[in-house]
Amino acid sequence: MPRFAPITAIAMLALLAACGEADPVAPPPSSSAIDAPPQIPVMGREIRVLALGDSLFTGYGLEEGESYPARLEAALRARGINARIANAGVSGDTSAAGQQRLAFTLDSQPQAPDLVLISLGGNDMLRSLPPQQTRASLAEMLQELATRKIDTLLLGMLAAPNLGQNYVDEFNAIYPSLAKKYDVDLVPFFLQPLMDRADLVQDDKVHPNVAGIEAMVAATVDQVATALPRGE
Repeated sequence: MPRFAPITAIAMLALLAACGEADPVAPPPSSSAIDAPPQIPVMGREIRVLALGDSLFTGYGLEEGESYPARLEAALRARGINARIANAGVSGDTSAAGQQRLAFTLDSQPQAPDLVLISLGGNDMLRSLPPQQTRASLAEMLQELATRKIDTLLLGMLAAPNLGQNYVDEFNAIYPSLAKKYDVDLVPFFLQPLMDRADLVQDDKVHPNVAGIEAMVAATVDQVATALPRGE
């Protein structure tokens, strides 16, 4: 049985690019999503965000403060949004592992989050786990968050083409169908900014480097900002 390192779905990028099935992507903005002017004074009550995911959130191979949640928080605050993001990423997590720790993680927060970001399922795909298992785990998470009346932004994944058309079709349908069923916001493909951009990944060809994180933040910060409930 093949062994899988505790990584996220960024390893699929080479597979997707090699098969030529991804649409071309424009280069990311030349300026950072965080440093781009103008800066607006942070105002309003603190908006609490929980980032639940795998090594796309932990900042694998990066320095402290360089993870996606950390840079996203800085980008939101640069827009005057008083956001604080708790990073609950665990490298190697599958959707089932995330579902198992969701309630405990929520209950461990000093206050209930206003928004939860979910980035899970990439490791399921890398391990060729049945898509119905991924769907069930994510559905349970979304149901738990709906029961608690917590807004959610789902960060979607796509399956590598070499897994076969049936697997690809079933896996790729998970995120849009669940987003529609549970009425949550969706980023269709979280890794889209890294496609065909070897300069945005680390030397391991797997994880995003600092520039890659910036590109991911730039591509998603507006949608995150829109999903946030605003304080008075």
